[in-house]
Amino acid sequence: MDEIKLNVELLRKRVPNLTVAAAAAGLRPATVSNLCTGKIPLARAEVRTLVALADLAECSVDELIIRGNTVEMLETGIKAIDFFAPLTLGSTIGFVARPGMGQLVLLAEIFHRMNERSYQTFFLKPMEDAIGLSDVTNAAEFICFSPNEVLENMLTVSKKPILLAADRQTVLSGEIDTLLEELKEKGIVPTTILVDLRGEAVDEQEPYGPLDTLLQFDADLVSRKIYPSINPLYSTSVLAEGGHLSKVHLQALQEAKKILRRYRELRFLGRDRVPESDKSTYHRGLRLEAYFSQPFFIAEPITKIQGAAVALQTTIKDVQRIMKGELDDVEIESLSYRGEIGG
Repeated sequence: MDEIKLNVELLRKRVPNLTVAAAAAGLRPATVSNLCTGKIPLARAEVRTLVALADLAECSVDELIIRGNTVEMLETGIKAIDFFAPLTLGSTIGFVARPGMGQLVLLAEIFHRMNERSYQTFFLKPMEDAIGLSDVTNAAEFICFSPNEVLENMLTVSKKPILLAADRQTVLSGEIDTLLEELKEKGIVPTTILVDLRGEAVDEQEPYGPLDTLLQFDADLVSRKIYPSINPLYSTSVLAEGGHLSKVHLQALQEAKKILRRYRELRFLGRDRVPESDKSTYHRGLRLEAYFSQPFFIAEPITKIQGAAVALQTTIKDVQRIMKGELDDVEIESLSYRGEIGG
C-alpha cells in the first residue's frame, strides 16, 4: 500500500491562517499541526477531520492526500539538526528563538555549508536590522530585497538545488506563500528557512503555520554557552515524526530523548541531590549535551576552533557509545565543541 500524507502545500496556499481557520471549524489546532508534520500519521486521522480540512481548502479529500513517499533528507553535518530534527529537500523550516539565541549564526552556517555543496543560497533581506544579520548576508550568494527580485534571480541561475531564507514578517504578509507558489509554477522548489528577527514566534502556538521542520532554540543552553542551542526535546521534523528514519536512527533518537528528558529534570535537583539510581542517566545526559555542541566554520576567526562537519551515521554511532556508557570516564570538556568522537 502506498504511503499517504497530507498535501500541506495545498493547505498553505488555500488556507493561509490555518490554525485560526481550523479552530473556527471545530478542529483542534494541535491535531491539524501534528497531521501536517506527520507526527500523527494520516491513516489515523478521523474522516470528519479530513472532510473539514478539505472544506477549508475548497478541494476534495482526494486532492488533500498525497500518495507515495518522496521525502529526502538534506544532511547538514550539524549533529543536533541531523540527529534530532533532520531537514528535508524542498521543505519549509521554521526557527523559533528570542533575539541573541544564535538563530542567524546557525542560518549563516547552513548557508556556508550548502555553498560548499554547490547549492544556490538566497536571502530575502528584511528591512529591519538585527545583530548577526551581517553573518547571513556574508554567507548568502544572492541578497534580494523583494520577492520579485528573488524570483528574477532564481530564473537566471543554473539548475542547482536552492536554499532560500526569509524573515517571519513575509509569512505574516503572505509574501512568502505567494513567492513559493510562483516559483513552483516555474518548476523551482527551494528548501525554505524562516527566521524571526523580532523573537515573537516564541509566544505563538503556530508561528509559521504548518512546517516540515521546526527548530526550537533553548534559553538554558544559551545561558550556559552551549551552541547550537537547539532544544532536542521540542525541535521536530516530518522525518523524525513521520516514520521516515532508519530503524537504527529512530531507536537512538528515542533513547537519547528519554535520557535527556530525565537529565533535564535531574539538573533542577542539583548535582549533589541526584539519586544513586539516576546517576548514570545524569552523567550520560551531560555527555550527550556536550557532544551536540559543535564548532562552526563561520565562527573560526572568533572562536579559534576549527569548524567540524559530522556525517549522520557517525553521529548515530557516537550517540550510541555515549548511551551505552562507553564514555562514562571521559571528561565533559573533551566532548564539547568538537566533531566526531573518534577512537
